[in-house]
Amino acid sequence: MKKLDKYIIGQYIGTFLFTVLIFSMITLIVDFTEKVEEFIKKPCTVHEIIFDYYSTFLIYINGILLPLYALVAVIFFTSRLASNSEIISILNAGVSFRRLMVPYLVAGMAIAGFHFVANHYLIPNGNKTRIDFENKYIVTDHNRTIDKDIHMFITPTDKIYVRFYHAKDTTMRDIRLEHFENNQLTSLTKATNAKFLGYPDKWEIKNYEMRTFDGMNETFIKGRGKTIDTTFNLRPEDFVRFHNQKEMMTTPELKEFIQGEMDRGLGNTKIYDIEIYRRTSEPISILILTIIGMAVAARKVRGGMGLHLAIGIGIGAIFIFLSRFTQTFAMSDAITPILGVWLPNIVFGSIAIYLVAKAQK
Repeated sequence: MKKLDKYIIGQYIGTFLFTVLIFSMITLIVDFTEKVEEFIKKPCTVHEIIFDYYSTFLIYINGILLPLYALVAVIFFTSRLASNSEIISILNAGVSFRRLMVPYLVAGMAIAGFHFVANHYLIPNGNKTRIDFENKYIVTDHNRTIDKDIHMFITPTDKIYVRFYHAKDTTMRDIRLEHFENNQLTSLTKATNAKFLGYPDKWEIKNYEMRTFDGMNETFIKGRGKTIDTTFNLRPEDFVRFHNQKEMMTTPELKEFIQGEMDRGLGNTKIYDIEIYRRTSEPISILILTIIGMAVAARKVRGGMGLHLAIGIGIGAIFIFLSRFTQTFAMSDAITPILGVWLPNIVFGSIAIYLVAKAQK
């Protein structure tokens, strides 16, 4: 590694950390201004506000904006180098533009590697503390209840259908419980009502019909107007989905959760697939935006740093908008989840290649 490489890497990392610090201070002030009344009204302590909320909130929000920070940092210090004619001097010394990209990519890869680990492990663990604080003191209704037309496997051989579920009194209406052996239906239970009696899985069913099948033989028990206590692998929390549930799980936990949802036959898991793809695609976008920022800011122009920063912020805004736009399309089945997440990287990666090809030599 030559002195020039060390110099550029130092400039990149230093400017990046400075950018993170400035934006973190602005974000903290804005968020505190919005929530200070809630902090005063609720019985939360200063220790909880600082360590349980803001320490994890800053990690979360910076994780989202890290590609934008990298773009701004690259444009900021590269534009300064261009204004001081340092880029021209480097090129005149025989250093090719592609060789000049090497220290940029080394620093970008270091930031992208940290972002990758943070996205998959650090940020989700921090979100558990942050969201618990928000649910307790700021927003008390962060969950959603699945309440009608529910199909799920409660064990590998038992399937349940619930027409209506009432969360307030933990009761189900119009249920159908099926048991299979060797892919054959061996028993069927229907009931008009079921009420949760207590943990781990005690239920009381009312107005029930029980059928068992043994080849061509059938046994039928009818309990009209009667109740019976029973157990099956279902609990009230199985009907609840937290609004930010995907953000609180590390990637291994998220994959396990997705597999559990699929094993239970619980519908669409695209939102969770998109989250996993996003955690991997965003670090790659740091490298792409690093190349774009360098190609844009390396050319000395009359507008100087101000023009370069304006272009950079515009590119970052378009990138974020396109990312959210394509993810929305992926949720609506217009495109596949993996394409919806990676399409912005494909588009801006093509732009990066074009800009490098047209860059000053």
